[in-house]
Amino acid sequence: MTDVLPYRIAVLCYLFDEAGRVLMLHRVKPPNRDLYSPIGGKLDQVSGESPTACALREIEEEADLTLTPGDVHLTGIVSEAGFDDAMHWLMFLYEVNRPVQVRRQTFEEGRLEWHDPAKLAELPIPQTDRRVIWPLFWRYRRRFFMAHIRCFHGELAWRIEQPHPDATDWSSFPVHTMQK
Repeated sequence: MTDVLPYRIAVLCYLFDEAGRVLMLHRVKPPNRDLYSPIGGKLDQVSGESPTACALREIEEEADLTLTPGDVHLTGIVSEAGFDDAMHWLMFLYEVNRPVQVRRQTFEEGRLEWHDPAKLAELPIPQTDRRVIWPLFWRYRRRFFMAHIRCFHGELAWRIEQPHPDATDWSSFPVHTMQK
């Protein structure tokens, strides 16, 4: 039986500068307090906000950048079941498709910092990001993927749901399992 948990819908936004560094937020609020993550946030479900509109709003609110839908690319969709055994997430991953400059460094969510992608492994980041989301982002960057992660009760199992070359039924989707 599956736990009955609330579902949250959010965006993660991947921004890069001219040097190829990625913008990371050192979070001071939950979820993921004291960890690093890309900027982003929850969709305004009451207004019926689209994922793209949410990404543009979050980029403006958090990085003080005004962009258009043509400036972002949907790289991935990740569903995460059982985050902290408290909720499920549906996350839309957007990459800004041109280098940007960010003047803001701090705001109520934390501190914005540029990091060399080769050094991301040294940062404290959420385990699902480290083991699943970042590797898939790099693999499918500027293309598209969908993945599902199960992280109930210390389990971390995931599968790519798209693209998959010969998927005729769910049994053909490989599942990767690891301990947190």
